[in-house]
Amino acid sequence: MNDHPTGTTLSIGDGDKELSERLSAGLDEVNFAATGTTAADQGELSVKVVDDAGEIVGGLTAWTWAGLLGIEMLWIREDRRSEGWGSKLLAAAEEEARRRGCDRACVSSFTFQAPDFYQRHGYTETGRTRGIPGGAEDVHMFKKLDPGS
Repeated sequence: MNDHPTGTTLSIGDGDKELSERLSAGLDEVNFAATGTTAADQGELSVKVVDDAGEIVGGLTAWTWAGLLGIEMLWIREDRRSEGWGSKLLAAAEEEARRRGCDRACVSSFTFQAPDFYQRHGYTETGRTRGIPGGAEDVHMFKKLDPGS
């Protein structure tokens, strides 16, 4: 029995860039209308460290949207993790976010990753998602970005 309306097809697959782009555009329409923001209020942000050989030491990717910095990923190569690069990357991203008008930041980190790192940098836990593989949890955090810090 086909329970789909005539002329429609449901399909399942792997990653689909075209679908992701269309969903993002559709959600932007809803989000902009609900928040009074526009595409001009959002942007991407990255901070990268490379060594003398041009190899990536580490980096941070994030987005900004109407005063909010959303940190997506922060990673440091294992052999360089004791050099303070994580703190430097985070500080640089927060500084750039402030320059862009952001006054708050959010991030999530699995319990086996770096929630303590973010908490040492002023982030406060706002909730957790259970069920991460290996018995871990995803820790959601928030920070008010002071204008001069």
